[in-house]
Amino acid sequence: MGASASRCRAARVPAPEPEPEGALDLSQMPPELLLVVLSHVPPRTLLGRCRQVCRGWRDLVDSQALWLLILARDHSATGRALLQLARSCQSPSRNARPCPLGRFCARRPIGRNLIHNPCGQQVLDLEEEGLWPELLDSGRIEICVSDWWGARHDSGCMYRLLVQLLDADQTVLDKFSAVPDPIPRWNNNVCLHVTHVFSNIKMGVRFVSFEHWGQDTEFWAGHYGARLTNSCVMVQVRPP
Repeated sequence: MGASASRCRAARVPAPEPEPEGALDLSQMPPELLLVVLSHVPPRTLLGRCRQVCRGWRDLVDSQALWLLILARDHSATGRALLQLARSCQSPSRNARPCPLGRFCARRPIGRNLIHNPCGQQVLDLEEEGLWPELLDSGRIEICVSDWWGARHDSGCMYRLLVQLLDADQTVLDKFSAVPDPIPRWNNNVCLHVTHVFSNIKMGVRFVSFEHWGQDTEFWAGHYGARLTNSCVMVQVRPP
């Protein structure tokens, strides 16, 4: 009487989660399919990490087929030009290991300023930047050089530029020099531009030597020389 009955409800036990399946072993894929998968990996990762996985992966990363597939994915006008250039300037041995296209895709030397830090004089190694001998000797590229220079308003300055194309022994094959008239004093902070294009590159060019120099015309003590900026050495596909 007056007693209340308690009801017990059965606790719900969650269903066990399914066992996770084993990770997919890409090495078990057919080489043709694995090649397509690897073509979506960034070039620097392919060279720095994927190449170290196993011998099979190394052979795929070192092959021309992978890098041509990567280049073919870019459907822009520049991408099509680079693909055509890569196909027409392949190494005489199609099975060369490693394929030079790997460094070419990773470094992207076409259309990029190869000068990292202008410092008076420097020598650029074109092969280290991602180009290879057959491409350099193909006559399909040109080297564009430009530099800006100027002076303080209250001090004139002198300027000169020397760019040399060198072979593997760093013998001069071609050169361009500019010694423009000095900028006079009270010049309203004028800046001038120097440009040159090496369009008929001789066989054997492997290095570019870039040297610029400036000095004020008042010969003041301290750093009052010419203002040098936006120095650029760029490799471009030569127009047909």
